[in-house]
Amino acid sequence: MARLRAQSDAATPRIDDVTPAAALPGGDVDLTGANLGPTNGTSPTVFVDGSPAHLVLSRSNHLAFKVPDLAGTGMVEVRTASSISNAIPLRVARELNDGLHPVTSPAVSRSGMVYATISGPRGKATPVSVVRISPDGRGTPFVTGILNATGLAFNPEGDLFVTSRAEGTVYRVDPAGEFTQYAEGMGVATGAAFDREGNLFVGDRSGTVFKINSERKIFVHATLEPSVSAYHLAVNRKGTLFVTGPTLSSNDAVWAIEPNGDTRVFYRGLGRPQGLAVARDGSLYVAASLHGRRGVVRITAAGEAKLVLSGTNIVGIAFSPLGSVVLATNQAVYDVDLGVEGQSLF
Repeated sequence: MARLRAQSDAATPRIDDVTPAAALPGGDVDLTGANLGPTNGTSPTVFVDGSPAHLVLSRSNHLAFKVPDLAGTGMVEVRTASSISNAIPLRVARELNDGLHPVTSPAVSRSGMVYATISGPRGKATPVSVVRISPDGRGTPFVTGILNATGLAFNPEGDLFVTSRAEGTVYRVDPAGEFTQYAEGMGVATGAAFDREGNLFVGDRSGTVFKINSERKIFVHATLEPSVSAYHLAVNRKGTLFVTGPTLSSNDAVWAIEPNGDTRVFYRGLGRPQGLAVARDGSLYVAASLHGRRGVVRITAAGEAKLVLSGTNIVGIAFSPLGSVVLATNQAVYDVDLGVEGQSLF
């Protein structure tokens, strides 16, 4: 009997690690451990937060699966006909609101309200330009009448600014959702970001990053290679502007532009990098592919990159003052607790 029990214990699946430790519903996740392969010709079953997952790969020491659409943050376990593995946590993003069309990062107010666009095809108006979403997911129309609303950014005073990629115009939006023109002539105006001094940076995806100072004077801050979709911008506390602009290459860069306009490659090796945000420790979180895997990539100041969340169609990311990370796909907004705090810029 003792020998039979030992054999049974040896066949019990064991999870040692989950990679990455967070995902969108539908994201690909890997488990490493032991006894994760088929038993007697029958594949194991993976459960995430109690929901069965679609198995992609099952080998003795490696198992891959897709996160179920109905799963939430919870425990992952592997079950066979005769045994159940240990459980290991996985953070799953929660959908806040759908029916949207973000093309870059959302913006989050100091109170935790999320702002996202319904941008629409270029040159075609949508009934609502910007939607305001509460932390519990309730969405209400906030701005109407901006054609192809694209980039969103808050200034140090808490005013929302919106770019129109169709018009090349930047608008300031008041708390009631009414907007006035702030600047024009920005080309295909996509990403937007403010620094601590109140300078607004706007990315013209055809190759120019503009700087608009607090007196609304416009300067060419830097020139980059054109993007096939959009420029995405984020600024750190030192005033360094980080820019992504996906091309047709699978080896795209994150650019770092210093306050004096000096430009360098901060990191190269991403596929289709899009929205990005700066964490409190100075690392960047970028929506991109790394080594063929899509999701959110963390890049440290030392240039070390790691996929920290798995998911497809992510176009933007923002840190919320409520402690979560807000993600935008091309049709919805999610939030997830990655255990990371965003920088406090203002």
